[in-house]
Amino acid sequence: MAGSSSVMRRVYLALYNWAVFAGWQVHFHYHSSQSWLLYRILDGKLQVLYLAVKAIKESGYEHVYDAVKKPLLLAQSAAVLEILHGLVGLVRSPITATLPQIASRLYVTWGILWSFPEVQTHLLVSSLVISWCITEIIRYSFFGTKEAVGSAPSWLLWLRYSAFLLLYPTGIASELGLVYTAMPFMKESGKYCIRMPNIWNFSFDYSYIAVIALGIYVPGMSIPHLYGYMLGQRKKALSKSKKE
Repeated sequence: MAGSSSVMRRVYLALYNWAVFAGWQVHFHYHSSQSWLLYRILDGKLQVLYLAVKAIKESGYEHVYDAVKKPLLLAQSAAVLEILHGLVGLVRSPITATLPQIASRLYVTWGILWSFPEVQTHLLVSSLVISWCITEIIRYSFFGTKEAVGSAPSWLLWLRYSAFLLLYPTGIASELGLVYTAMPFMKESGKYCIRMPNIWNFSFDYSYIAVIALGIYVPGMSIPHLYGYMLGQRKKALSKSKKE
């Protein structure tokens, strides 16, 4: 029983990682509601990267968000499954490392980019999307290969635990820059704000969330917690690979 559960776990994780990596590139002539939803959720990182590069080349960075909007929203939202994977024990990654990263990406994806069209044409959208995409293409292909055949080639192992040295800072810098850029539009629009007077006798300014995010990003997330965790994982994985 334990053996069959382990096989099912590996099959599921292999399929999940490869689906998110590559996406379903088939155009169905018939969609049930279930197949359409599955197709859209598993729309992969390769598609987002392709659309982003195509937009930059043909139209300029100002059009990147419009080109990647739908697959980006769905791909990042689907990452919530990774929190569930950790909670039910399908993966060994600690929730304390997974949750902050996914939460920050969901905040930027929905709370900033989707919510404030004024920042969608900013140059940082391009660096953000490309950093996210390359990071995730490497990550999902690594885990997909590892779950499918038991191990990953040395070059992919090295990429998995080394690419973040460059891509993580560029991604974090882009996230921070976009949050900061959106703040004047938060105050101007009043979106998601609660003003007095009201029956709850309570007020809330959405820009406070941005201030809190900016305050905890660098000291609380990237350095030393997540970045330190990833450096530790890199040292452990690469030293183990040398011994083998």
